[in-house]
Amino acid sequence: MKFSQFVGQDNAKLGVILNALEPRCGGLLLVGAKGSGKSTLIRLARGIFPVITPFVEIPLNITEDSLLGGIDIEQSMREGRRIFLQGLIPRAAGGILFVDDINLLPQELLAPLMAFNGGGDELQTCPGSVQQLPRDCCVMGTMNPEEGDIQPHYLDRFGLCAVMDELPDCEKRLDVLRIFREMPNFQVESDPSLMAMVATAKKHLPEVKVGTAELENISAVAVRNPSHGHRGELFLFYAARAYAALQGHDRIAQSDIERVSELVFVHRRLHTSEEHSDLPQDEKHRESATDQMSPPEPEKKAQSMDADFSLKPRGSAVTASGAEETMSIGNPFQVRRLSFKKDRLKRHAAGKRSKTHSLGKGGRHVRSTMNSAEQDIAIDATLRACAPYQKSRGREVKLIIERDDWRFRQRERKTGHLVIFAVDGSGSMGARRRMVAAKGAIQSLLTDCYQKRDKVAMIVFRQDCAELVLPPTSSVELASKRLSTLPVGGKTPLAAGLLETFRLIKRFGVRHPETRFLTVLITDGKGNQSITVDSDHREEEQELCKLLSAEPKCDFVVVDTESKDNFIKTDMAVRLAENLGAEYYTVEALRAELLSELIQSKNRD
Repeated sequence: MKFSQFVGQDNAKLGVILNALEPRCGGLLLVGAKGSGKSTLIRLARGIFPVITPFVEIPLNITEDSLLGGIDIEQSMREGRRIFLQGLIPRAAGGILFVDDINLLPQELLAPLMAFNGGGDELQTCPGSVQQLPRDCCVMGTMNPEEGDIQPHYLDRFGLCAVMDELPDCEKRLDVLRIFREMPNFQVESDPSLMAMVATAKKHLPEVKVGTAELENISAVAVRNPSHGHRGELFLFYAARAYAALQGHDRIAQSDIERVSELVFVHRRLHTSEEHSDLPQDEKHRESATDQMSPPEPEKKAQSMDADFSLKPRGSAVTASGAEETMSIGNPFQVRRLSFKKDRLKRHAAGKRSKTHSLGKGGRHVRSTMNSAEQDIAIDATLRACAPYQKSRGREVKLIIERDDWRFRQRERKTGHLVIFAVDGSGSMGARRRMVAAKGAIQSLLTDCYQKRDKVAMIVFRQDCAELVLPPTSSVELASKRLSTLPVGGKTPLAAGLLETFRLIKRFGVRHPETRFLTVLITDGKGNQSITVDSDHREEEQELCKLLSAEPKCDFVVVDTESKDNFIKTDMAVRLAENLGAEYYTVEALRAELLSELIQSKNRD
C-alpha cells in the first residue's frame, strides 16, 4: 500500500509530509480513537522517505538500556574492555522514531525521548558514553486519549499534531473496503510521486524568503492561538516555510500560515473561558465590592467542634448576611493529571497515583543498583558488570563472577495517597454561587481519587472552627454524600482548617507510617478568623503553613475559588499556595485540556 492511497485524514498526511520535508517541524502526534488508522499512516510514511532513512519503532516494554544504549556483553568479554552498544534512540539519528500509544510509555523513558525530539546535539546513553546526534530526526507518535493522557510539557515538544476523526462519508468508507479487498496483506510500498514532490520541495526550501512582514503574520497567528511559551510560533515558522516550499512559493503567504496553524496549535492552545453568572452586571460589581471590603462580623458564640454539618437540614446555616444555604453540586469534569515527585521511601504499594520504590520483589524493574536489602539479583546487569574482566580473570568456559560484580534490581510501582479535602464553607463561598463550582471540582477530584485507588478525608472550616466531617475512608460514595450536604455561612477560619489538617496528618501518619498525603485546599484564601482571641489570623496561617510544608510525605494543591473576572482581585490563595509550596489552580484551570475533546468536537462537526 502506498502513502497516497490512504483514505482521508488530509491534516495528518500533511503533517507527515512536512516532517519529511523539514525535520525541524518538530515531529508529529496523531490523536484518535482506536481503529482510526493512526499507526497505519505513520508506517506508510516510510514510503515517502528515502530507502536508507532509519525507521525505528519503540515497543512499550522497552528497557532503559535498550532505549539509550548500554554495554555490549559479548564484545566486552571478547576484548576485555567496555564496548558500548547503541540504543534505539541513537540508531534513529537522521530518521524516524515511532512510538505507538506514546501516552502509555513510562515517564522515565518518555523524558529522554522527548528531550531528543527537542533537537539536542549529544545524548549521554550510559556512564562513559556520549553519542553525538544530528538534529534531522523526528519523533512520531500515536495516542488514544481514552486510554490515558500525556503530560502537557511533553505534549508541547511535538511540533505538529493532527486529530484523526471518523470518516463520515459513505463513499470514503467504501474506498477503505476496496483497498482492503485488493491488498489483504498489509505491506508498505514506495510512493515515487510523493518522494519526487518532497525532493523538489527540499531543493526549493532554502529559496523561500522570510521577511519582516512574514514574521509579523506568524506572530499575529500565534497571538490568536494563545499557548504557553514560544514553541508554537517557532514550529509555525518551520511548518509554514515548508508548506510554502511544497506549494512552490518564493515567500511565505498568509494562506500558508493559516493552512498549517491548526497542526501547530491544536494540542497546545489554551482553553480560556470566562466565569458565567446569572446575576445582572451591576449586582456582580456590588457583590464583588461587598466580598472584598465587607467589615468583620460581630463575634458569635463558638460552635461545638463535634457538630455534624452533614446532618443539618438544607437551609439551616448562618451566612454572613444572616441566611444559610446548602448549594447543589456543579457539573463534574475530567481533572487534569496531578503528578508529584517520587520520594525515597520503600512501600508495600497499592494504588495508581504516584510512583514509589517497591518493598519486596513485586513491581517493575527500572534500574540496577550495587546494594539491596532484598537480594533480588539483576542477571543482565551482573553480566554487563563482569563482562569486561573475563579476559583478565583467565576465563576459559564458564563466566567468572565475583561478589563486586553483583547487581540488584530496583523495582517501583504506583501507590495511592490519603487525599485530604480542606473545604472553605464560609459565607464568601456563597457569593456568585462559588460553592456550586467548588463542589463540582471536589466531585471531579473524588472521581479521580476512585480511579487512582486513593483514600479520602474531608475537613470543613466555617464560622469559627474546623471539623473533620469525613474520617479517612476508601468510600468515595460516602464522601459524595457528605459533599452534597455541606452548607455555607459565617466567617473564614482558615488557620483552624490548616491546624485540623496538620493534626489529621500526624494522627494518621503515626498509625500508617508509609502513607503519602495529598492535601487539596479549596478556598479563596481570605481568612478572617483566628484560632485564639488575641492572635492575628495571618500570623497563625503563616506558622501553620511552615509546619505543613515541612512534612516530608505531604503534597499540596490549592484550588482558588475567587472570581478572576472581578475588577477587584486579592489573589490571597496565590500567597497561600506560595507559603505551602503547593501547586496552584483555579477551578477552570483544574480541568484537563483533553485531546479527546478535540476528537469529540471533530466528530460533531
